[in-house]
Amino acid sequence: MAKISAFRPSLKAALQTTTVAGLAAVMLATGIPARVTESYAEAVSVQAPQVASFADVVQAVSPAVVSVRVESDAKPSNDESNFSFNFGGRGFDELPDDHPLKRFFREFGGQDQFRGDRGPDRRFGDRRGPGRKPHLRPTAQGSGFFISEDGYIVTNNHVVSDGSAFTVVMNDGTELKATLVGKDSRTDLAVLKVDEKDKRKFTYVSFADDSQIRVGDWVVAVGNPFGLGGTVTAGIISARGRDIGSGPYDDYLQVDAAVNRGNSGGPTFNLNGQVVGINTAIFSPSGGNVGIAFAIPASVAKGVVANLMKDGKVDRGWLGVQIQPVSRDIADSLGLADAAGALVVEPQADSPGAKAGIKKGDVITALEGEPVKDPRDLARRVADIAPGKTVDVAVWRDGKSQTIKVEIGTLAGEAIAAATTTDDAAPAEESSEQALADLGISVTPGNDGLTVSSVDPDSDASDRGLKEGDRITSVNNQTVKSADEVMKVIEAARKDGRSKALFQVETKDGSRFLALPIDQG
Repeated sequence: MAKISAFRPSLKAALQTTTVAGLAAVMLATGIPARVTESYAEAVSVQAPQVASFADVVQAVSPAVVSVRVESDAKPSNDESNFSFNFGGRGFDELPDDHPLKRFFREFGGQDQFRGDRGPDRRFGDRRGPGRKPHLRPTAQGSGFFISEDGYIVTNNHVVSDGSAFTVVMNDGTELKATLVGKDSRTDLAVLKVDEKDKRKFTYVSFADDSQIRVGDWVVAVGNPFGLGGTVTAGIISARGRDIGSGPYDDYLQVDAAVNRGNSGGPTFNLNGQVVGINTAIFSPSGGNVGIAFAIPASVAKGVVANLMKDGKVDRGWLGVQIQPVSRDIADSLGLADAAGALVVEPQADSPGAKAGIKKGDVITALEGEPVKDPRDLARRVADIAPGKTVDVAVWRDGKSQTIKVEIGTLAGEAIAAATTTDDAAPAEESSEQALADLGISVTPGNDGLTVSSVDPDSDASDRGLKEGDRITSVNNQTVKSADEVMKVIEAARKDGRSKALFQVETKDGSRFLALPIDQG
């Protein structure tokens, strides 16, 4: 017994220092029954580089972002509806009667409560009696954000445009009534004002200087997609200056954050918590997010929102000329070094541009000493000028530059700075056809110009879109009424070393310019 007692301390030490296999060997050598306890490895832990979190930004800005509920007596817009169903490209009513989903909705409460258009509940009928006021119903949901501590909210025009009553829901669930201060369809912006009698101070955000934003910068979008308020998504600025065809002032930021229906009017933030853009549209074949969303840049929104808050409307400058881009061919035909600026197709009657002496065929190359890039650039910059201000407009005319002083007018109604014409082509006068073989066209003279009677399908004229029935009104800004007059202008251009001539053409869709090669033959 003494030997065993003497061994036990050394055995204890062995248990503390030996492996499982060694412990078993010691136990067997001493004659003690072996009892082995299984040993487990530690949980996996990876020391990875720490990725920056958006949590601080989100925590700071979330109180300023709201959901916007719109009510009206109008038919609801599917654009921002939370319950707009689509089953394989078919609407609910197009599903077969024996479809499982249709049976389910019919058996459990009726389909009306699930309809995207949220019409009156047919189970109970429309109980409005004669002479009663129309019942307001939800028609749209979107997003917005406080831009001032006294309750002004920015959102999209298309969210509130048909609304009669507005409710904003804060991130803590508080619901507040709001009134429409003003809206602007051209930039799709609107401003609401919370009707809060206790004059509380709201958490608000400010606009960023989006000129400092670069493609590839991180952004965070906060909004109310599909009615799920307070939703946060992140992505990058994937492109700038996008024109999506929504109007003359298109200059969108493209972001790849997950933006969906209901995000409209919501803010996109930089990592400093400033608004770089206002979400307004998505590109989606399916109606859901595919990583291409468009936001109104802060530089555009800032001025519009300030005007709406102050006056409830936006007064824009107006030049009153129909314009088109300057292609490389057009630049060559006019002797311009760069394919930039805005080519004047036609000044509108009694417009500021016409009164100042701007003529068709002029190329507007600069405004107030700053070069004009293209028609969109000109339209945006003219719109930003206060009506009544006199500005210097540089134009290229007859092979040289000159400056014209123009008093900017006020853009009225829904007209746009670069208007389009829709004059139909006049019928051709009876006359013998004369061929302009070098250009691949035949023309018939008339009082209003030369009507194109045929176009060689293999010619440059055909490649540039000239068609039978089009009317040629001028060449190199000189009015022409016969083939001889056309040839005289072309010969003069050749002597000046020009390789192209600029033709003004009237079509059923309006007037435009195209440049045709004249150095062959």
